[in-house]
Amino acid sequence: MTVTTTGDLPGEVYDVAIIGAGVVGTAIARELARHRLRIALVEASDDVGNGTSKANTAIVHTGFDATPGTLEARLVREGYQRLTAYAAETGIPLEPLGALLVAWDAEQLAALPSLAEKAVRNGYDETSILDADAVYAREPHLGPGALGALEVPGESIICPWTTTLAYATQAVRAGVALHLNCPAGAVTTGEDHHEIATPRGVLRTRHLVNAAGLYSDEINRRLGHEEFTVTPRRGQLIVFDKFARGLVDHILLPVPTALGKGVLVAPTVYGNVMLGPTAEDLGDKTATGSSADGLASLREKGARIMPELLAEEVTAVYAGLRAATEHGDYQIHADPGRRYVAVGGIRSTGLTASMAIAAHVAELLTDCGLDPGPEREIEPVRMPTIGEAFPRPYQRADLIATDPAYGTVVCHCERVTRGEIRDALTATVPPGSLDGLRRRTRALGGRCQGFFCGAAVRAQFDAATAAQDRTEARR
Repeated sequence: MTVTTTGDLPGEVYDVAIIGAGVVGTAIARELARHRLRIALVEASDDVGNGTSKANTAIVHTGFDATPGTLEARLVREGYQRLTAYAAETGIPLEPLGALLVAWDAEQLAALPSLAEKAVRNGYDETSILDADAVYAREPHLGPGALGALEVPGESIICPWTTTLAYATQAVRAGVALHLNCPAGAVTTGEDHHEIATPRGVLRTRHLVNAAGLYSDEINRRLGHEEFTVTPRRGQLIVFDKFARGLVDHILLPVPTALGKGVLVAPTVYGNVMLGPTAEDLGDKTATGSSADGLASLREKGARIMPELLAEEVTAVYAGLRAATEHGDYQIHADPGRRYVAVGGIRSTGLTASMAIAAHVAELLTDCGLDPGPEREIEPVRMPTIGEAFPRPYQRADLIATDPAYGTVVCHCERVTRGEIRDALTATVPPGSLDGLRRRTRALGGRCQGFFCGAAVRAQFDAATAAQDRTEARR
């Protein structure tokens, strides 16, 4: 197992290198690890899933409203089946709540039958149109004025952080080399391999996959391609306290627009309720801050959807950037001559489609001359339980009897134990920061945002980091 964060890169030539360790890049690494290949997964930041993948609406989509016939429609449909099964296998928190696509005016109500027909064309035939009484029977806390809804029972909520981490963990255990703090620079393509300049040395690979998310267009141009340009689309969200969870039972979606699925109200697998996102096209690929105007806009829309929600306490606000392009479909292209596959324009549905995208990319690499060899079974993984719908360590007397650290609560807001923090810090892919630790355990992510537990969590993190540094120094 190889995870590197510092030092020179090894001098070997990899069979495949993947740039970008978000949910798509890690899924591709996991898929390719099912063959005996030398694979490198290269990430600019200090952790996996540290870009778009960490800040999204965390919904597993059925693909009911995708544009029929597109690559996105097919991969979302396939990915939905794959990810749902994988979540059950690995313990990724997933709750099939179903969604209501709520119509608030006559025009939206009139659009519901065509959306139901589109769902059928996309291979999903479980939708139903509800009248206003049926809508309020399901969601009594909705604001006044709902005229009806399209019910989509297959939509689910998921933990996006655990999903990316599960892919990465399984890939690394199967032999993938994960190189963090390793931004890709200039790419030189020779007759039999690419050379990628990084601050940690040159990485050599016969085949190259570009899964760089917001920066995929820039990597694409370095390979002589200009099929798409990424425009960062900011989505701001508001996370409400767990006391709000009783207000909503479904994912509440608006009728979609050209900019996206619009502002939704949805529970999270951590027991909170989320309102968002905005859809703001920007010119800055680092603009992940929230704005007063954006949050005010969300509250205005939320007041229409569920007025009672706005009376609840806000736990956090955050923003993520989606990799929008000028095209209405995923931009996945292969260049066999350069042994190169670009994976761009992966928008909000990328989490759902991730495993299907990975399988598609593996096929394209074969078309580019990669001989993957026979498939092999890779070691299954079981991820830590951080979802509220499942027994947590502090609730399990059997686990506490075996190891009292699971009965020592450090983060009281989120009920995170010393044992869980220890396990995350010594895992196959450990966090590189307190933010990464929060995504793995929920510590520091509750009502007090670390005010109470911050010192204790940091002390445990610093001690583990120091121990890891000593281990690295002895090598």
